[in-house]
Amino acid sequence: MSEVGAAAEATISEANKFFIMGLWRTATRDLLDAVGWSESKIVMRAFDGGATLQISAPTDALFSATHLVKASWDAITSKLAGDEYDYVAAVDMLVAKITEELSPLHVALEDKAIQMELTFLGHDDKISIGLGRGCKVYTTADLPAVGAVDWERLYDIPVAMVTGTNGKSTTVRLAAAIGAAAGKCVGLSSSDWVRIGDEILDEGDYSGPAGARLAVRDSRVEMAIIETARGGLMRRGLPVPTADVCLLTNVAADHLGSYGVMDVTALADAKFQLSEAVRPGGRLVLNADDPELVARSARYSGSITWFAMNFNQASLDVWIANGGRAAFVSDGHMMLARDGEIHMVLAVDDFIPALGGAAQFNIYNALGAIGLADGLGLPIDAMAKGLAGFTDSPDENPGRGNYMEVGGIKLLIDFAHNPHGLLALAPAIKSIPAERRLVIAGQAGDRSDKDTCDMIQALWTIEPDMVVVAELPDLLRGRDPGELTKVMSDELMRLGSNDDEIIKTDTEYSAVQKSLEWARSGDFLALLVHDDRVQTMELLAKLRDANWQAGDPLPT
Repeated sequence: MSEVGAAAEATISEANKFFIMGLWRTATRDLLDAVGWSESKIVMRAFDGGATLQISAPTDALFSATHLVKASWDAITSKLAGDEYDYVAAVDMLVAKITEELSPLHVALEDKAIQMELTFLGHDDKISIGLGRGCKVYTTADLPAVGAVDWERLYDIPVAMVTGTNGKSTTVRLAAAIGAAAGKCVGLSSSDWVRIGDEILDEGDYSGPAGARLAVRDSRVEMAIIETARGGLMRRGLPVPTADVCLLTNVAADHLGSYGVMDVTALADAKFQLSEAVRPGGRLVLNADDPELVARSARYSGSITWFAMNFNQASLDVWIANGGRAAFVSDGHMMLARDGEIHMVLAVDDFIPALGGAAQFNIYNALGAIGLADGLGLPIDAMAKGLAGFTDSPDENPGRGNYMEVGGIKLLIDFAHNPHGLLALAPAIKSIPAERRLVIAGQAGDRSDKDTCDMIQALWTIEPDMVVVAELPDLLRGRDPGELTKVMSDELMRLGSNDDEIIKTDTEYSAVQKSLEWARSGDFLALLVHDDRVQTMELLAKLRDANWQAGDPLPT
């Protein structure tokens, strides 16, 4: 369903699922008719353990629509429990909310913006028309008349959106670096911050609509690069309705079981929604080494730029000869093919995050960023300059492949937390000479036992001498304390680890401390941290300043 509206997800037993789904649909239709929304559509989807229900609704009454979906669920649960449901009171409540929320002026402004082919963003305490430097923002309490808007001064700036299981944050930062090298003021939203040019507006997870709006509503921005996470897509839909370029990095098992997405096939379908946002004449950038994305590419009728490290050479040659665009590696260089010509962008050895070619995951990220930058019309020299100037430092790319040496120890700080990410990281870690290797393992509680064991199996390919199993107390998400650490420890023992090769800690930060206490000169530590990255970086900086050496007590 492409219309705007509201959706809800419910946990339903398999035995009664389709009976309850039927009741839910009927109750929803009754309420829609009662509030005057008889034209609204209802779409339902069953999944293992539950179902989702979506309704279409007026664009200026979406919050009321969420109340209606909730009310319909309350109606059937009351009925199933044998309780009376005050249907009249529910309808009165919904009508009052709809009346309060409806804004004919909001609708008129949106209709005019669509007519003028301008991006319109609403449904919060502001509305905006246009993007970046061409944007005008109004509070919903003080909307102008359509005729009072200077429409000729409004315009959209180039926008790109990036989604995928792994590599999103690094890719958007690489693309932003290329944009900056081209002299553009880039607005960037990601899972760590919203940044305008060199200024960080706010820190936190801004990989959803809130971050996108902060970036594209800033009047300084000439180009926007938006990280688009799965959760935001499933809860709120597209962060902006259209983009010049959309990039999908890869699809792999992660967050399965959330929002009715139970397997990788469904996850790929959810992420491929981003392709619907590409404007006419825009580009979809896809990883040709990802079978899920290749399989879905036939659904897309627009222009595609492929990137990969393992192209079939004959297929690539045909694609290029027919004017197709692609980013790939040849003779140690990252290349871009477009319009039948092949351009050398940068030597892999000159791209610091590639670690001399060992960090192939970062080469993939760079190739995706090249395809994205090309779709935005950025020149080759800006691609080369932006990538060559990008480092693996915590300041530039926090928590993503940050390599450093402290006190005779080699360290890599990374966010890898799923099998796909760990399997990509393993060759880079193993390529770095070390006396011994240690890895921190932690997992959020919303992952299944199987997902957790799969993660440990991927971690095991690193061949660690020690694994620190960390509890993540702020990410238990319904799990009991110690439950997931036991799952991880048991799987390590099954794989061949011994008790004296596993350290358990109550927090992620204490895992970092235990790792440093264990280490000796020449060792390698893979600090795979989720939430305590800032505290970890502060500790490492403190150790450097104190000229700490491996084996010394940690400063208090």
